[in-house]
Amino acid sequence: MLVSRLGAILRRGKTQTNLASQFRGYSRSSLESGFVSPLRVSSSTSPGECSLSRYCSVYGFGTLKQSWLYPSSRKMTTSTIVTSSIKSEATCSGLKLLVTNGPHAQKKVGVWLFGCASWVFSLVILGGVTRLTRSGLSMTDWKFTGTLPPFSEEEWLLEFRKYQESPEYKRVNKGMSLQDFKFIYWMEYAHRMWGRALGVVFAVPFAYFLMKGYITRQLGIRLSALFALGAGQGLIGWWMVKSGLEEPASEYVQPRVSPYRLATHLTSAFVIYSGLLWTALSVVMPEPPTESLSWVNGAAKIRKFALPISILVGITAVSGAFVAGNDAGHAYNTFPKMGDVWIPDDIFSMKPFLRNFFENTSTVQLDHRILATTTLVSIVTFWWATRKIDLHPAIRSLIGSTVGMVALQVTLGISTLLSYVPVSLASGHQAGALSLMTLMILLMHTLRKPSSAALKSLASLPKSNG
Repeated sequence: MLVSRLGAILRRGKTQTNLASQFRGYSRSSLESGFVSPLRVSSSTSPGECSLSRYCSVYGFGTLKQSWLYPSSRKMTTSTIVTSSIKSEATCSGLKLLVTNGPHAQKKVGVWLFGCASWVFSLVILGGVTRLTRSGLSMTDWKFTGTLPPFSEEEWLLEFRKYQESPEYKRVNKGMSLQDFKFIYWMEYAHRMWGRALGVVFAVPFAYFLMKGYITRQLGIRLSALFALGAGQGLIGWWMVKSGLEEPASEYVQPRVSPYRLATHLTSAFVIYSGLLWTALSVVMPEPPTESLSWVNGAAKIRKFALPISILVGITAVSGAFVAGNDAGHAYNTFPKMGDVWIPDDIFSMKPFLRNFFENTSTVQLDHRILATTTLVSIVTFWWATRKIDLHPAIRSLIGSTVGMVALQVTLGISTLLSYVPVSLASGHQAGALSLMTLMILLMHTLRKPSSAALKSLASLPKSNG
């Protein structure tokens, strides 16, 4: 059933393009108050054209929605209001819709995707708490189909005996009580089951929306890729845990997961989260704010600077995974200096040279400090440089929020370091990294280039007075 549905979606791709071109001939007299009425369709209109007009009736309210979300102080002249109907028609004809079947379907799919993105956010935080409480190595096996937790005392003792054979118990938790083991076991179990539950929360509505015909070919391919990446995330997680169950090379080294595998696991989670959030935004806001040509030009000026800052935020977050994987947060608990010096002497002590950037605790922490400081300076400079550029209120608000978030994130990072990495502050620091990424994704999405139809309609609008 699902395979046939996907096939129908793929065949429908060209049909939607033809419908869009047919709609361009639709009479402008059917446009009222800036939107297309789905009821006013001529008798010669085909069912496909009628369906497309319904979609456009949704996005004809784009300006109204954006003014509610992003209040504008600009006044519109009567001539501008009249020509807004032309803008709606042009925008609809050039719009690449990700969801079909009108606003009701759009709302359902949007809420579902935002919910999945929020689920991933919580999963990342839960994973961080699991690591910080040293609970990640408590379950020494992994079953693809899942497993029930221990219920009886005998089952608990069996799981505890498995853990007692692990290097972590022998070197770190020797003498741990059964009650303490239950805590770390439940933490890891909750993290695994929360991740598997996400698979159900994603797959079941996805199948439903496919069968209802809400999902376009472009959206179907994108969501299928995200689902595959999410399924692989469980395997990556076990691959990471398995590295911590192996005997360390030195008897003086505490057992811990590979920093490379931890960074892979966290980076994959970031990619899934970013993909879900970007897709959800594209579903509910297929066009960026385009109320003014001046605002569009302002967004174009700063877009090329926002992208490298977004990449820098991502790199800094991934470098934090190497700090966690090497326990580098416990190496130098002073700021701004590292101990009594600015730069430790052993930052290049490992051979080959590149290992220092991923395995040397001194180098890893120094790198994270430099990246975090560079991110802070870049975002503050970006805000300062855009103060006098004519920008949409939503964009200006997002830039200001990003400045506040990066300042909070740096403060959390320093506090975590000076406090010897307590679970509460370290978890807040990880949540702050994801929150900063969220704001940058929102900013980049709002800075997108409008469609050619929207730009063409803007060029024909008369300038407002005031």
